[in-house]
Amino acid sequence: MASENELLSAVDALLNRVDRDDLPLPAERRRLREAASLTQTDIAKVLGTRREAVASWESGKNEPRPPQRTAYARLLEGLAARFPAPADEAAPESDVPETATFAPVPAPPAVAVPPARPAAVTTRPTSTSTSRPPAAKRAVTNFANTPAGGTDPRFENGPLAVVDVDPAEGQVWAYCVGGLVLDVPAKSLPALVDWTLREARLGQPKLSGPGKDADPLLVLTEAALERYGLPVALTDEERLAGRIPEGHKVVKQLARANWQLTKRGFGPWARIYRPAQGSERNCVQLCIPSWNALDTRHWADAAQLPPADLARLLGTYAARVMTPRGSTAVTGLELMTALHPPTRASEPDADGRRHSEHNPGSLGKDPVDCAPCEAPDGHPLLAGLPRFHRRTPAEVLVEEAYDWARPLTDAECLRPHLVGIDVNMAFAAGANGLTVGLGAPTHVKSPVFDPKLPGSWLVDLSHVDLSRVKVAKDRWAELDAGLLPSPFTPKGERPGGAAWYATPTVAYAVELGYDVTPIEAYVRYDNGRYLDGWYNRLRDAYLATMADLGVGADLAPEEFLAAMDGYRRRDPQLAIVVSSVKATVKGGLGKLRERPRGEGWKPGQPWRALARPTWRPDIRAAVISRTRVNMHRKIVKHAAFTGQYPVAVLSDCAVYASDGPSPLDFLPYRDGKPLPGGFRLGVNPGLVKWEGTQSVLWGEGVREQFDAPELNLARYIKDGTVTDQDTGE
Repeated sequence: MASENELLSAVDALLNRVDRDDLPLPAERRRLREAASLTQTDIAKVLGTRREAVASWESGKNEPRPPQRTAYARLLEGLAARFPAPADEAAPESDVPETATFAPVPAPPAVAVPPARPAAVTTRPTSTSTSRPPAAKRAVTNFANTPAGGTDPRFENGPLAVVDVDPAEGQVWAYCVGGLVLDVPAKSLPALVDWTLREARLGQPKLSGPGKDADPLLVLTEAALERYGLPVALTDEERLAGRIPEGHKVVKQLARANWQLTKRGFGPWARIYRPAQGSERNCVQLCIPSWNALDTRHWADAAQLPPADLARLLGTYAARVMTPRGSTAVTGLELMTALHPPTRASEPDADGRRHSEHNPGSLGKDPVDCAPCEAPDGHPLLAGLPRFHRRTPAEVLVEEAYDWARPLTDAECLRPHLVGIDVNMAFAAGANGLTVGLGAPTHVKSPVFDPKLPGSWLVDLSHVDLSRVKVAKDRWAELDAGLLPSPFTPKGERPGGAAWYATPTVAYAVELGYDVTPIEAYVRYDNGRYLDGWYNRLRDAYLATMADLGVGADLAPEEFLAAMDGYRRRDPQLAIVVSSVKATVKGGLGKLRERPRGEGWKPGQPWRALARPTWRPDIRAAVISRTRVNMHRKIVKHAAFTGQYPVAVLSDCAVYASDGPSPLDFLPYRDGKPLPGGFRLGVNPGLVKWEGTQSVLWGEGVREQFDAPELNLARYIKDGTVTDQDTGE
């Protein structure tokens, strides 16, 4: 016969099944918690459940089950006795989770937004309407409190969500920015896409008036992949192909539901869409970290973060740059187009209708051919060349970043330290204010050089003598040319005759005080400052994130060096955002000259990237040219004023022999003011930071070990680690 306790337990269980009135209404549950100044996390910890479960109890989406139900009822009963509801107080409608005070991420700039389409008719409340009001947010300790959305009600829940599955309850959750968590009812991937477009209210307003709103981004965790029938990892064959097979069951599910995939198929950054109807886009993008969507070179360990933290990291990047469209390189290129859309609506015609027309200042919607000298090897323009022909500098434009080094002088060997300084966002600074071509090139014979006209120029600069250069309007300086790299070649070698150069390189020869006489040129009369908006947005993203990390833009040199010391450890996740912003700059510029990526390509045949209007090797060359010139100008100013010369230069890093271990031991500051036109410490793009310090004995020892007197020490100055693989041994 059952004991008394067993009988009481059975009765309690029966009551739990039939009596649903033992708990207050959901709104009252929230009121009681807030009246006691408790958070959902506090209650979840006591009851041994997840915060999301408590949120669902307070929203009425789910009811607690034993054993939590009895304990939860007792808690609410006790709170009700202590905090009775005032007779005139209306119960709140939904949950407002706890908040914390952090520096907010700047929201995207306000733009004119067309009216949102009516909500889809449904027989049940949408997840977004029952989980919280639009303003509710939840912050995570030690991370910037990213706003959930902007001013557009269509995207009130932010640009993206990380979709995960609760292993205990089997519930699917969508973690949005701002701490919002949505209940996902979708049982299949097609249903998930449909829910995202109809109910999730995810997306980002356009960055430019004629542009397009950003499509919602869903990041799928491994648990979500398993739930929706996708592999957790790609096979070697799938990884090489960059996608899962077209015959995969999930791809077939999408096809049966009339969803389509782009040409790149279902890969780490899949785009699922239906053809647009008028101005309405029906497209959702997926990001799959376990398929290597978040490259560790740029996103570090972001793929291993918990869903809420990953949502906040990517949300910070989206708010400050844009919603990721793929790799950082792809996003960098897409940002250019988002800020300068190729077309816009025309003025109304006689019938009051508007038409699509070219958007001034953009690259247009059709690709243009580059000049033959700007074409990389294998380009269709070079199909007539002999198979193994190697083009000379007089046949090909070679504007690349510095990779130059020299042996130390005897005086430099007596100094104890080698100190590296690195230019912040050097290539972004090179793009700032740069006039680039927008249209096709025009071939000109024996042109007169115009520094304001972008293009490629065939000119002999071998007569430029770096031992005597102009450093100001009426001031010349005598320098040791043997200790300086040439500004005209990536390896720092003096040119031996006529060669092709971008406009900034030729303009710098004129600035140094020498005449130039071009032989021919490919110039672009249709031009503009296409990259200004791109630079400004990436600069602001970089500076805002560095400020969150404690590195402000107005610090004195000593304060700046102190603030930079260990700034990444203050918030590793925000440090990842900094790295991704930098990678967006370099990758976006690299995409302007994207080379073939397999696909059975053969030299002389076109490859996929050539079909883009943003395939513009001339723009990439102009930015790199200006970046290299900017570095050389600072080197020359520094040498003319101090008599100090770099021993190595690698891209945006220069290494100097110094009597002390700090940049302040060799950078000329007077009363806190830097040398005009020289190197200046600071966080802004174009200013420099400390890269690393090693001993002169280390440098000479490394070069002797590898029998390389001109080994580029700038490559290893940061931590001093050199391997055989690095040196090619």
